[in-house]
Amino acid sequence: MRLRKGDLVEVLTGEERGRRGKVLEVQRNKQTGRARVIVEGLRLAKKHRRTTRADKPGGIIDLPTPVEESNVVLLCPKCGKRTKVRREPHEGRRVRVCRECDEIIDT
Repeated sequence: MRLRKGDLVEVLTGEERGRRGKVLEVQRNKQTGRARVIVEGLRLAKKHRRTTRADKPGGIIDLPTPVEESNVVLLCPKCGKRTKVRREPHEGRRVRVCRECDEIIDT
């Protein structure tokens, strides 16, 4: 899995091309092994919600919809560039490392 919750990504294709956002959730399909990510503020769909209780008001809300993992690219938090990652052992665990600036991405 290339992306994790909290990563900063940029969209490569579609209407939202070039926009950046934070990964809120990674959804993995167990049968196909493909992943989709929900990015904060991108691909918003309108949902008409009915009032169910007095404390839950109805109305039109914006829900983020998932994007294919292949249509987004990770942005390095240190150098800010689009990057691919490599895995390296560091202090007894494998961490993701930016190929552009050789900084550790995992916190």
